[in-house]
Amino acid sequence: MFYHDRRLQYKVRVDKPNPAFAKMLQQAIGGIEGEIRVCLQYLFQAWGNRGPVKYKNMLLETGTEEIGHIEMLATAVALNLEGATTSLKDQIVGANPVVGAVMGGMDPRHFLSTGLAAMAADSNGVPFNGSWVVATGNIAADMIANVNAESSGRVLATRLWEATDDPGMKDMLSFLIARDTMHQNQWLAVIEELGGLKQQFPIPNSFPQNEEVQGFNYSFVTTNIYKDQEAFGRWAEGPSMDGKGTFQMVPGEPLGDIPILPPPAPEGHAQTEQMTGAAGGGIVDKIKDAL
Repeated sequence: MFYHDRRLQYKVRVDKPNPAFAKMLQQAIGGIEGEIRVCLQYLFQAWGNRGPVKYKNMLLETGTEEIGHIEMLATAVALNLEGATTSLKDQIVGANPVVGAVMGGMDPRHFLSTGLAAMAADSNGVPFNGSWVVATGNIAADMIANVNAESSGRVLATRLWEATDDPGMKDMLSFLIARDTMHQNQWLAVIEELGGLKQQFPIPNSFPQNEEVQGFNYSFVTTNIYKDQEAFGRWAEGPSMDGKGTFQMVPGEPLGDIPILPPPAPEGHAQTEQMTGAAGGGIVDKIKDAL
């Protein structure tokens, strides 16, 4: 069950409406780095959590907070579109057929689809994609995904902060940037509480490593044809990050066979020549001859 407080989590003030900036803010709502993504990610991780209940409760509370961030950004979009109605109508009935250019960077759907309000879409108007939501049922894997989501979200928020000179928008974005800082540390704190990186990696740590093909689990495979050390670094020498192996750099080389597929199935209706091998002996025969 969820409850709503009519007041925003943090103040949203727009001193000078800017429809073009409203379009940019859409990325923070419905883009891959946006608040809809992290909101649903944390909630679905919580709803599917099987383990210590404190992690479920923590995810629920943070996912609910992210709903408030969507509300803040949607309000900011609407306020940035405020006052655009009259001029927008004049421009739409003008002679210029390129509506996007006439609107000076404004998304036409902000007027046509929402009546000057936010959308569940990114800055290009592409609807939010639920496949971005990561909820694996593995607490460590989810925490790593969450760090990534908050990191890319914080990068976006800082770029939006740089893109505006509106004091109110800078203040709101500074708040969201601060929350991203906390959330990155929050997810890392879960990893530490679970035993730290060495205890949790490789993920899942429940799979017996003696079942891995030995010699490849801590080897950096270089596919550089020049055989130099241009890709050499911490990942190619010394103890592995999980403390369970030793990094080494090995040359990439084929260890398998040339793949040979059987003739096409008749019900698949390939060309007759493919199925009978009449065209120059057939593909399979050519491969066999080459061998």
